[in-house]
Amino acid sequence: MHRILLIDDDELLAPPLAEYLRRFDLQLHSATRPSAGLALLRQGGYDAAILDVMLPEMDGFELCRTIRKESSLPILMLTARGEVMDRIVGLELGADDYLPKPFEPRELAVRLQTILRRVRGAPAADAHVLSFDGLRIDLARRQVQRLGEPVELTGTEFELLVMLAREPQKVFDRDQILNRLRGHEAELHTRAVDILVSRLRRKLEPLDCIKTLRNAGYAFAGARA
Repeated sequence: MHRILLIDDDELLAPPLAEYLRRFDLQLHSATRPSAGLALLRQGGYDAAILDVMLPEMDGFELCRTIRKESSLPILMLTARGEVMDRIVGLELGADDYLPKPFEPRELAVRLQTILRRVRGAPAADAHVLSFDGLRIDLARRQVQRLGEPVELTGTEFELLVMLAREPQKVFDRDQILNRLRGHEAELHTRAVDILVSRLRRKLEPLDCIKTLRNAGYAFAGARA
């Protein structure tokens, strides 16, 4: 059973949500304050975290930034409905997905399952290495090296890189990327893809292996080693 940590100051949210998520083999734990949530995460044993944006002590963005300094744990942000900027900021800080409040528990379960499938690792048939000039992608260990140095990627960043690198020069539009990474029909918020690509590019610098094709999408341009 996957262990999920919810950090939300609404004390009434966790109990019914935990009961519902058990149907999907998800064990929900909760903390109402960021400091308590961080203490639990640092003990280890969690498979993903759910962060509300509006929190005491520090907001969800600062909490996401703090977690990202220490871990690549999958993060799902809970944002206010209609607050597109909240979603953009969360993704820029390293969140793997977002869900507007109020939400349907079923959609939360589906999004968590999608994230967890991505981080479980590639199937045995794909357990090999993709090698390019200056870049090495170990699919089995989910590790990336840039110019011989390890690169820390979130689960979503890793999946995007693998998606592009498996088919060099193939152009993927934003909707294709959203559909592939989320596992269901994309929402209108395709700006999320641009943020994700920008974040990945920064981590791969000075390599310039992800190209933008105007009005078309993105393609991997690394040369095979």
